Amino acid sequence: MASTETETAVVPQQQQQAVKKQKKLKPARKQVAPGQVEKKEAPQTGKEYNIWYNKWAGGDREDSYSNKTKSQTRCHIKKDAGLTRADITGMKYYCLFFSRGCCPYGYECEYLHTLPTDATLLPDNSKDCFAREKFSDYRDDMGGVGTFTRQNRTLYVGRIKEVGTGEETEETVRRHFKEWGEVEKIRVLQYRSVAFVTYINEYNAQFAKEAMACQSLDNDEILNVRWATEDPNPTSKVAEKRRLEEMGREAIQARMDPKILQAERRLKALEDGLVLEDVDEDYDVRDADEVDAQDEEEDDGSPDAKRRRIEPPPQEPQPPAPMGLLSSDTLEGLKYFAEIRKRTGGPTVATAKPTTTPVGISLGDYGSDEDD
Repeated sequence: MASTETETAVVPQQQQQAVKKQKKLKPARKQVAPGQVEKKEAPQTGKEYNIWYNKWAGGDREDSYSNKTKSQTRCHIKKDAGLTRADITGMKYYCLFFSRGCCPYGYECEYLHTLPTDATLLPDNSKDCFAREKFSDYRDDMGGVGTFTRQNRTLYVGRIKEVGTGEETEETVRRHFKEWGEVEKIRVLQYRSVAFVTYINEYNAQFAKEAMACQSLDNDEILNVRWATEDPNPTSKVAEKRRLEEMGREAIQARMDPKILQAERRLKALEDGLVLEDVDEDYDVRDADEVDAQDEEEDDGSPDAKRRRIEPPPQEPQPPAPMGLLSSDTLEGLKYFAEIRKRTGGPTVATAKPTTTPVGISLGDYGSDEDD
């Protein structure tokens, strides 16, 4: 009976979050009525229509930019987010039409009508948050779904109408893009009508790319939202590498058995020279240099210190290595046999003839009566 109560009390964290989410959210509303959004075909600017890029091939680039039309709908998270059938069926992917503000199904939709969070884990990393297959490389225009070979959290936002200073433009961009997730940083290229928006979570960047495509900020412009190319700054590359390694370590630890983690902590503590009884369950696996630095700061010399360093036993000073042809072991052996020769009255090591009979062993032990 006690075990049953314990199992009931220990509820997985994801279930607790799902329960809180259902309490806060209401059923999702229908963003548009069926047939309300008009389907407009792309104007012909070339001879061949590319169904993958959704544009005419061979057309002039300037014409394709000028023919961009503003989106008829836009998602509003506070009004549109809510519960759908996906919250009951366990679907992990998000509704693409919800992000664009044109889902006619509302609470009957088979996909999620919420924003991705930091704890979002998709079942397949080769797909984006809308369950679309990624590719091995980006498109030539950096649009589309993206690639599975790189984790991209930065969006390129073009055709911004700049009004005022660069700081005012940055604040305008932040106000519109922070609705789709927590923004890490924004960089505005002044007088070039371009901004780069970096999200903390990759899924929020995927959602924002679809939500802000062909939308406008405050000046009725039509935004060009694409994936940003890799930052060539070496410092940014190193920081991104460390972030990915930290994410991988946390993901592995989340899937590991707690007993294995505890054994790893104890092993690391033993290597760092800590007393095992004083190691907490939350002891972090850090480098030995960090542990030494913290111990020097926290060691006050009191016997009640939580973490005590194990001092290694004093070692005897080693004799200096000989500079001759013979090693130290050979010289010690020669001194040993010379001392035995002196005690037994035999010749010294320097004048003794080579013999095959060890000291203290008779010739009979070898089954021979010859002295030679």
